[in-house]
Amino acid sequence: MIDGMPRKLPLYVVKQRGRLEQWVYYFRIGKGKRVRLPAPNEPDFMQAYQAALSGADLKKMPREIPQTIGWLMARYMESADWAKLEPATRKQRSNIFHHIKEKKDRSGIRLADKPFTLINRKAVMAGMEDRADTPAAANNYLKSISSLCKWAVRNAHMDANPAEGIPKFKLDGDGFPAWEIEDVRAFCIKWPIGTKQRLALELAMHTGLRRSDLVRVGRQHLRGNVLTIGTQKTKARIAVELPQRVIDIINATPTGDLHFLVTEYNKPFAVAGFGNWFGEAARKAGIEKNSHGLRKLAATMAANGGATAHQLMSQFGWSNSKQAEVYTRQADRERLGVVSSRIVSEQLMNELAPHTDQREGSIPESETKTVS
Repeated sequence: MIDGMPRKLPLYVVKQRGRLEQWVYYFRIGKGKRVRLPAPNEPDFMQAYQAALSGADLKKMPREIPQTIGWLMARYMESADWAKLEPATRKQRSNIFHHIKEKKDRSGIRLADKPFTLINRKAVMAGMEDRADTPAAANNYLKSISSLCKWAVRNAHMDANPAEGIPKFKLDGDGFPAWEIEDVRAFCIKWPIGTKQRLALELAMHTGLRRSDLVRVGRQHLRGNVLTIGTQKTKARIAVELPQRVIDIINATPTGDLHFLVTEYNKPFAVAGFGNWFGEAARKAGIEKNSHGLRKLAATMAANGGATAHQLMSQFGWSNSKQAEVYTRQADRERLGVVSSRIVSEQLMNELAPHTDQREGSIPESETKTVS
């Protein structure tokens, strides 16, 4: 599978590159008229496909009612903004929009068929409250609606973005748990040099790449020991130096021609497939964490070693300093805490030093008398 899509498309479904370089899918029998379909990994695909299969007249295939919520979402999902999103983000937001559209009001009318003017601040906040038990899902809902409305404002469908300024829910913890160095040791014991699992860990730690980039990286990205690649998510171009030890591990491991990490069938990993494969390898080593946690450990180690926010941005491909400062701030706090504790110790030593030679209860020498 590529980006979660099936290798073989259903009968009468064809695809072609759109003007924005994204794949566009159509239903077409023979040389008949083409009917636009959602992407196969989107939740509305099967319903649209079945409707196209069952209808003799494809013109009667259900379409969104203009100026409705369903219509607005459909236009957004045909836009350049949507095409620029990562496949995983498009899939996530497509699912969120699908559930919104299929929800019915008290009269049994789908939200998809109601005017999009009902998307106001009160409605968005109500959607957040409906998802309050799962804060991460609520925040993803808010980001999806905000992006939809931002696009709608820019294209003169809305006067203002009703989601703007609505606060996200605070999440417990810090998302994916970071690996500890003890976890790395346990993984290395389970997966020795020469295994693909070990190579995956070494590449993740030394490059700090996301899994969407780890599955793409190969020898074509190496110039000597320097690895350079444009990241999928932020489009930032990063360069990192691999130590000779890692180059030796690459040479000692079965790899593909253009991909260091390949499946047992010598094929490149899909992003989701790699995540599942690496997660299973971690569990076999007794570690209940995923590959993103390695990226966190690498960033933490770099910050603790003195890397600046801009150095972290350059390695990890962050587009602004906000994420980098999460790591540098913690590292700075620890370093400053050590420095501060030393100052306290020095001050105490300076205050106590003049009295350390006098034992408690002793008589000063000036007060003693000579006995003859």
